[in-house]
This record gives sequence, structure tokens and C-alpha cells, in this order.
Amino acid sequence: MRQGSFALAAAVVASLLSTTTVPADAQDTAQVQRGKYLVEFGGCSDCHTPGTFLGKPDPTRYLAGSDVGFAIPGLGVFPGRNLTPDMETGIGAWSSEQIVAAIQTGMRPDGRMLAPIMPYADFAHLTAQDAMAIAAYLKSLPAIKNEVPGPFGPDEKVTVFVMPVLPADVYNSLPRPAGAPAK
Repeated sequence: MRQGSFALAAAVVASLLSTTTVPADAQDTAQVQRGKYLVEFGGCSDCHTPGTFLGKPDPTRYLAGSDVGFAIPGLGVFPGRNLTPDMETGIGAWSSEQIVAAIQTGMRPDGRMLAPIMPYADFAHLTAQDAMAIAAYLKSLPAIKNEVPGPFGPDEKVTVFVMPVLPADVYNSLPRPAGAPAK
């Protein structure tokens, strides 16, 4: 009988231990912190924070969209979009799953593909937990209203600073400014 009581007590303790979980708010905090780490480590602010490419990132508009667009010959110019949860100018209306899909497949909720400058093929290798952590972090940010111009098609007038992404032969054939050293 004693042995049966010990087995019953062990089963109860094991059951309690297996159902003991970290409180949801602690899990959420840990997930958001992991997402913050991944966003910072991944350099997301480089392309998605105003001023970064001009040497003066604006911390008051962190991840609220760039003022510089990447020019890709034949495709257009693509400024980094507002990643804050603003409902009108950011990704506030996107679900976590839609954010993950954009990060990992390049597909936006509206069906449009992201520009190839967005490294979604690399981010496809994120674990499901890490991708969801990034989404949780982005959703935790303060919503910042910042309408980012563009994207601009190849025949549209561009209204932002442009950082060209050019094949070597195109770059090498560009005219040099007067007084610049010869190639």
C-alpha cells in the first residue's frame, strides 16, 4: 500500500510539473524581447528608420519608414516602409501571421511582392518562433504616423533620396564628375 501511495504522489507531482507554465505576460515579454534582439541584430532599422542612410537616424521615428529608396534598374525605387503598428501608414492592420509571411516569403497581405532588396529569402530560414517574435516586437512598438512615399515604378518621378543598386557594368559606365580621378 505504501508503494501505491508513493506512485500516486509521484504521478500527482509529475502532473503538476508538466502543467506548470510560465505566465502569459512573462512569455509575451520574453517573445517581444527576443523579437527586439532579432530586429536590432538583423539591422532592420538601417532600411526602415528615417535618416539612417543620411548619417542621422531619427530615434523618434524608429522603424517608421525610410527617406531613402533603393533604385533597382528596370524595377523602380523602393523606400523601406513604416513597420510601426500605425493603422494608416504602417503595418497596424496586419496580423502576426501576415507580418511573418511578408518577412519570410516577401508576400504582402494585399498580394503585392516586396522589392527584392528586402532579404525575405534569407529570413525564410528563421524559426517559426523567431519569426513570430519579430512580429510580436513590431506590434509592441508605438504607432508612428509616417506616410512613406513610393514605391516608385521605373517610369515614375521619385521624391526621395535614391541609393542605386547597380550591376558593375552599369556603374562602371556612369559618367564621372569633372575633376574626378580616372578609372
